[in-house]
Amino acid sequence: MKLGTFLALALTPVFALAQPAAPVADADRSTTPADRLAEAWWKNRWEAKVKATAEAQDSQLVFLGDSITQGWEGPGKKTWEEKFAAYKPLNLGFSGDRTEHLLWRIEQDKESLKKLNPKVAVILIGTNNTGHQQRPAGETTGGIKATLGALHAIWPQTKLLVLSVFPRGADANDPHRKLNDAINAEVAKLADKKTIFVQDISSSLMNADGTLSKDIMPDLLHLSPKGYELWAAAIEPKLKELGL
Repeated sequence: MKLGTFLALALTPVFALAQPAAPVADADRSTTPADRLAEAWWKNRWEAKVKATAEAQDSQLVFLGDSITQGWEGPGKKTWEEKFAAYKPLNLGFSGDRTEHLLWRIEQDKESLKKLNPKVAVILIGTNNTGHQQRPAGETTGGIKATLGALHAIWPQTKLLVLSVFPRGADANDPHRKLNDAINAEVAKLADKKTIFVQDISSSLMNADGTLSKDIMPDLLHLSPKGYELWAAAIEPKLKELGL
């Protein structure tokens, strides 16, 4: 046997092992943890939040989600400090995250998260599943359900307050709005009123006719400072009901 042929045969198993994993099926993409470490800002924020989590052992309130949650550090900062500072809150919102990214963070950070014992965790996730790829409502709901299961495994005594996906688009005819409404109809069924609670604050963010105001959502998706005031006011009674 020629040396070249021998080497080719000998190395075949090594190359076979190095093949990339099969792509996640569409039906599983919302429930299969996935990172965004290739994005430098995301990686840096994740590392910073792992450190912040390790230092937040007396936090009684944790927020988890996407850019709308991350926005408590921007346009929502004043309201955050006024309304939540007493609870030593922790913000684990990452812009652009979908359910699979939040699941990855929970899985990777579980040892740090186990050191916390928050009374309430507020979860708002799913609008990027809609906006990025318009995934079916049931698929996104599956991702939200998986998120709640992962959090409950870490914090069995914590009350999990799931917020219905916020309205988006100018009015009820917007296809993204319709898809989020369909998600919310399914998410409402996840509440067991023992450790999982669902609150829909959509009416607090919309006009009476169902349209969105740019005073509250300048881009018809993200919140203005006024929008964060409305969010805090809407959940404040529920947080107290849940023990804060």
